[in-house]
Amino acid sequence: MRKIITGVVAAAFVGAIGLFALDARAEECCEKGDTTPPLELIEKTPIGGLHNPYNDEIDAVAETGHKIYLSYSCNGCHGGGGGGGMCPPLTNDTWVYGADDDTVFRLIAEGSDKLQEQGYTRVRKEIVTGPMPPFGNIAKTSDDLWKVIAFIRSKNPSSMKNVATPAQTPGQ
Repeated sequence: MRKIITGVVAAAFVGAIGLFALDARAEECCEKGDTTPPLELIEKTPIGGLHNPYNDEIDAVAETGHKIYLSYSCNGCHGGGGGGGMCPPLTNDTWVYGADDDTVFRLIAEGSDKLQEQGYTRVRKEIVTGPMPPFGNIAKTSDDLWKVIAFIRSKNPSSMKNVATPAQTPGQ
């Protein structure tokens, strides 16, 4: 009987340490200048744990983010200033999967098909011509992707009210 109790206590202790480590890892994300590739950062960060380190200085990095946005050819679908084209505008409040940092980062890096495979659903309606393609292999660093998101937020300041509140958390 004593071995069973010891085993249960040990398992609870290990589980608690694992939860603490998971919480600590989520809080550590994300830092300015992070060179981690976006898909790798997603892999090691629980849903809801991605937070833009530039949220307090959107205007300061917006121009850099705009240049990266253009270099990824985001303007081909969303327009040069984010006002839309054949895909949704980034300047209105209709964020199809949610406007929080975590969801937006995952959407851009993994694309909409992957999000849907993971259990995300559309929380708002918008005219969409096709799926959002994944840019996680095009964006070399997480820092670059955060700067693109900062540019998008500079074009849609009202989106800042939802950065920390996930619209959905599939699998949790």
